[in-house]
Amino acid sequence: MDSEKRLQELRELLAEHAHQYYVLDDPLISDGEYDLLFQELLQLEEGHPEWVTEDSPSQRVGGAALDKFQQVEHRIPMLSLENAFTDQDLRDFEDRLCRYLRRDEPLSYMAEPKLDGLAVELVYEQGMFVQGSTRGNGTIGEDITAQLRTVASIPLRLRENTLDRLEVRGEVFMDQSGLVALNEQRAHDGEALFANPRNAAAGSLRQLDPKITARRPLRFFVYGVSEPAVTGCDNQHDMLKLLGDLGLPVNSHIRYCQDIEKVIEHLSELTAIRHDLAYEIDGMVVKVNDFTLQERLGAKARAPRWAIACKFPAIQASTQIIAVDFQVGRTGAVTPVATLQAVDVGGVMVSRATLHNGDEIERKDLHMGDTVLIQRAGDVIPEIVKAVVEKRKPGAHPIAMPEDCPVCGHHLEKPEGEAVTRCPNPHCPAQRLRSLVHFCSKAGLDIEGMGKKSVEQLFDLQLIGDLPDVFLLQTEDLEPLDGWGEKSADKLFSAMTAAKTPSLSRFLAALGIRFVGEVTAALLERTFRSLENILAATVDDLMEIEGIGEQAGHSLAEYFSDPSVQEMFTRFHDAGVRPRVLTESEERLPLSGEVLLFTGTLKKLSRNEAKKLVKENGGQITSGVTKKMTCLVAGEKAGSKLKKAQEQGKKILSEDEFLQLLKGKTVGRQEDGKGENPDGIEHG
Repeated sequence: MDSEKRLQELRELLAEHAHQYYVLDDPLISDGEYDLLFQELLQLEEGHPEWVTEDSPSQRVGGAALDKFQQVEHRIPMLSLENAFTDQDLRDFEDRLCRYLRRDEPLSYMAEPKLDGLAVELVYEQGMFVQGSTRGNGTIGEDITAQLRTVASIPLRLRENTLDRLEVRGEVFMDQSGLVALNEQRAHDGEALFANPRNAAAGSLRQLDPKITARRPLRFFVYGVSEPAVTGCDNQHDMLKLLGDLGLPVNSHIRYCQDIEKVIEHLSELTAIRHDLAYEIDGMVVKVNDFTLQERLGAKARAPRWAIACKFPAIQASTQIIAVDFQVGRTGAVTPVATLQAVDVGGVMVSRATLHNGDEIERKDLHMGDTVLIQRAGDVIPEIVKAVVEKRKPGAHPIAMPEDCPVCGHHLEKPEGEAVTRCPNPHCPAQRLRSLVHFCSKAGLDIEGMGKKSVEQLFDLQLIGDLPDVFLLQTEDLEPLDGWGEKSADKLFSAMTAAKTPSLSRFLAALGIRFVGEVTAALLERTFRSLENILAATVDDLMEIEGIGEQAGHSLAEYFSDPSVQEMFTRFHDAGVRPRVLTESEERLPLSGEVLLFTGTLKKLSRNEAKKLVKENGGQITSGVTKKMTCLVAGEKAGSKLKKAQEQGKKILSEDEFLQLLKGKTVGRQEDGKGENPDGIEHG
């Protein structure tokens, strides 16, 4: 294909993908694939400037405004940014600037996280918020003033109104926990899930009814103004500090950098912590700090010369569905998991991705053999964002949930109002195996020597089948087996003897009752004081306990009334298992009544050691920031959970303070979200 023909093809491709991404919020390809196409276009146009046309994607910014909102013309255009992908690209960026300025000495910069949200402009007159709009095509955007007024982090009145008019630019976004909560609610309501935080933010702001927007967990960070001169500041650093003083939220990870090498260092730091942040960032924006130099450098057709966006490796990619397996969990939930053609996603080779449930398969219209867009955030299991229908092969069959359990053959059920399909057979081998694994794990009775592989081995050999069978194993059962010797068998039996007298709360949590974790189990122990009392409790008795909801109450009542469960408790008793209630002295342990959450990296303890200390000292462990959580222990690089705990006024401890607490010393502090540098700007 000749260069001119390829150039036209690229323009058409990029125009279509830009429309899908910016206007429809429905991308067909990943960001990384789009960037490669755009770079190819720029290279061809640089080699043949006579072929550049006004309608080329390189000559415009973003997409068209939607018709359903009033249009707003930006007094000063909201430009896009050119991209960098490597450290050398950043050094080349500085070389270009120095040549343009005929300057030998290094430039100083501001480096700012590039949020994956929706760019907006906020207009303040005499300190009052009077208008808000999307970027749109850079010149004309959509009037979303009413919607932006509902975003709590956007001040309706600035702390000072010394400026007649201030046109603020920034990013509206949704953090990870907000997206999870929103998608859980949408799944419950039978609505389509948002693929990522950017789509969630864009979809939320493009609601005609501001009341809907108000229910969405949106946030905002400011990154600049249309006319820096009106602020009276000489540089980006001072201007961001001023904007923070005015009450506008400024990202805490911005950095002043004396030279380009400091910029590269900060890029490395952001790359290392990006998945620990409460929100998604897809790169770092680098700006010449000095406004006089910015003015001298000016702008090209679509982007300023004095700024560049260094993008992280893509965390989305396209691949193909090869097969689908249906996994049965310990509560009977059947989860479809796709086997994929292996593909690199953000530096990790991905070959499997969850499809969540049958409703999600239908919403995404997934077929066998589909080309799909997949994504991963942090170290979570990758998921399929959507099928690329345009690449679907003729005759491809839709993926459907099975009618019968793939393990036991029992007919599957999908309870009304639930998205999950379940196997109702409590004797299903898959459920029994996963219950056994949980029962013996650190989250259960923590029986040393009975890890996942050992449990699977003994289950496959039919030496254990139900939970009480764990305590009925004999030495002669283990010694002939591969991987088992006299020493390992003795070690296991010693651990099993200790596990026969667990605390009542630990025993209840180990059973794997649906909706019952460590915190709920502790509430049951403190309220009923014995297993016999719990077995005799009614639904009303359970529902009266503060902290136990309707779902957990009904689940407990149903579980304990099951004849097979009552028989199981008899077998536990016959095997010598005696769950015990905490004594008065144990209830006075340092962490009695505390529900702790660990986040970040601990220096002195492993995470398992820390959790063990909590349980030994009378506390409980939780996996998220909830109303029941009383204390968060924050290690290095603590991210979204620390932020959420601060916002809720929870007690925050360092690792050292946690260790002091175990010694009975009074430590800890209520966080107000403010640090030693309240303006959020680190000075160079």
